[in-house]
Amino acid sequence: MLTSTYTLVALSVEQARARVEVQALMERWRPGAWWGDTPGRRHFEQACDALRRVYENCHWRKLDKFVLPALRRAGGLAEALLARLEGISGRALEERVRAQAQAAEGNPDCLCAMERCCRLLLERLELEERELFPLARTLISGESWFAIANQMLAHDAHQSEQRPAPPPQPAPAPRGGAHPDYSARQGPSLPLVH
Repeated sequence: MLTSTYTLVALSVEQARARVEVQALMERWRPGAWWGDTPGRRHFEQACDALRRVYENCHWRKLDKFVLPALRRAGGLAEALLARLEGISGRALEERVRAQAQAAEGNPDCLCAMERCCRLLLERLELEERELFPLARTLISGESWFAIANQMLAHDAHQSEQRPAPPPQPAPAPRGGAHPDYSARQGPSLPLVH
């Protein structure tokens, strides 16, 4: 039970991050959000690149990698819900492709297709939270939750190994302009003679 709770909390954090990304994209590129110059083809292509990244982030989550396969193996009650989720994803992909094609033509309707794609992604996230998580909690065995948690931890460790190390930061400058090793080299203080 504790393992499933840990795993579902980690998935909820990932879920919240995906939701924020989708909503930020919608806000940034929603039709009518432009003041001044009308966006051009280059702007539309940038918007579609951003949409592609958000779409891929929504479909390469730990939920998709680890939990959905476990639910597929559980079968039965999960099949109908998984089919609904796949249907929403399919429609979102169609809108993403439509947006990309319209952007390549410089057609501002690409922003409407982007918004429809984002709304479908949010619908999927909502359905996952409302129905998939509770169903997963009941259908996936404790052993499977333990395996999923281990897979998620291994995935996180692999991801952190793949990230380049941040460059070393220089030591902060001492206050008052003194040399950082001055006090160490100073030795014992001597009395002042007048």
